[in-house]
Amino acid sequence: MTQILLKLSTRPQPYAPETRARLEPDAKEIIGRYPHPRSALLPLLHLVQAEEGYVTGSGIDFCAELLGLTGAEVTAVATFYSMYRHAPTGDYHVGVCTNTLCAVMGGDAILAELQRHLGIGHGETTEDGAITLEHVECNAACDFAPVMMINWEFFDNQTPESARALLDALRAGQQVVPSRGAPLGTFRDTARILAGFPDQRPGALDGAAPEPTLAGLRVAREQDMRAPQPDSEGS
Repeated sequence: MTQILLKLSTRPQPYAPETRARLEPDAKEIIGRYPHPRSALLPLLHLVQAEEGYVTGSGIDFCAELLGLTGAEVTAVATFYSMYRHAPTGDYHVGVCTNTLCAVMGGDAILAELQRHLGIGHGETTEDGAITLEHVECNAACDFAPVMMINWEFFDNQTPESARALLDALRAGQQVVPSRGAPLGTFRDTARILAGFPDQRPGALDGAAPEPTLAGLRVAREQDMRAPQPDSEGS
């Protein structure tokens, strides 16, 4: 964290005029969606992350200027949320869940195999700029453990072998499709979508909750189980 803050505290160069001219209309569109400009900070940080693959000092100054905030205020938010990167990121950000259930089901073994296979550690990027590898906190898909996410898309029920094959396919330029949803885009493409711009990929709206996710609901209906009614005073 100290290294991140020192890096971000170094006075950055402002965006080049052509970069600013391209980004500013998108930024103003985002800001216009909110009744209070500062509420747009999270999507704006995704927008500047889409520019260079991580949140740079230039991006922080850009957000601060448009929202009437200080650089310190923007930096505080950018360093709080783990989805904002502070170093150059590969085309594919790979997060291996190592929380309890995924770890028990093999997440630790997957991470160890990918570190060995790629020759990098947590938070590092391959020399070709293709893969950034991290162990991440719970991805909220425990019913498919062990889970890996690539650019925030789910890859369920992984093994060390299947995870390694996925990353080899990506590095070879092959199209990879997650367990639910559209084929993968790059990390920068994903950041722009997270900024609130349309996801034009075919199948982007596919991926309804599958059977393991709905199993509890199905059993509850079969057993006629119902949530308790609120008390007479309301809740």
